[in-house]
Amino acid sequence: MDHVISNQYLRLVLSDRGAELRSVKKDGREYLWEGDPQYWGERSPLLFPYVGRFTEGKYRLGGSVYEMGIHGFARHRLYEVVCREEDKIVFELRDDTETYRMYPFHFTLQVIYGLQGEHIAVIYRVANCSQETMYFGIGGHPGFRVPLEEGLRFSDYYLEFSGEGCPERIGHTPACFLSGRDERFPLEDGRILRLSHEMFDDDAIVLRNMADAVTLKSDRSMRQVKVSYPDMPYLGIWHAPRTDAPYICIEPWTSLPSRQGIVEEFKYKSDLIRLAPGGQYVNTWGITIR
Repeated sequence: MDHVISNQYLRLVLSDRGAELRSVKKDGREYLWEGDPQYWGERSPLLFPYVGRFTEGKYRLGGSVYEMGIHGFARHRLYEVVCREEDKIVFELRDDTETYRMYPFHFTLQVIYGLQGEHIAVIYRVANCSQETMYFGIGGHPGFRVPLEEGLRFSDYYLEFSGEGCPERIGHTPACFLSGRDERFPLEDGRILRLSHEMFDDDAIVLRNMADAVTLKSDRSMRQVKVSYPDMPYLGIWHAPRTDAPYICIEPWTSLPSRQGIVEEFKYKSDLIRLAPGGQYVNTWGITIR
């Protein structure tokens, strides 16, 4: 089922399937990728309790081996709407028998969307209802239309980071697992990454030590999308490899995929969040439409 929240600037459509953002409109114009399956059929999936792939689709925990698909299960589950206002909605997911087979923890996950002028605040709230430490990763995967208006090309756009720097690119194997070979990723003038379809021929660009906000923009247009992620240490930038896909995903993450050829021991994977029994975790990121 779809739900609509709005204010004087923005109109959002959201689904209780995956708590997924399905549409972002300003002045009647769509900014979010519309899920053409020719390239990529999703729009803005939630990544939980893992980001990326497991080697062999498996991980180890407490002497047992568990199986879980890419990016976890939260994007496929049906959520309950526990609060609904004109400009805010709260989705909630609780563990059940099916999730427990993949992920042996009792939890509550809330995904909150709120409108503040031209800004969309996205809040993740995780509660550990288990009697032992809970390990997880979480992140967003929103896709945005490129170009944002008619008459422009994909290559007319660039990403501008909010501060100067030289982030590191996380090394990945051709199968999209961690390779351990990270490298510096220089930006034009310390801030600019110009877009081309070819930059994704080897799949995603994943960064760390980057500025905590980035704006999708073109010098030929006033329309922009800013993604801010002050408490997310990693940023994925992606579209379907070796295609002319007319979108780009700007993905704030808390953690990374598995290493190539290693079935990871969950409790020893250093980038995962560790949440004590009875504890709560909150992370907020956002999208600003101009």
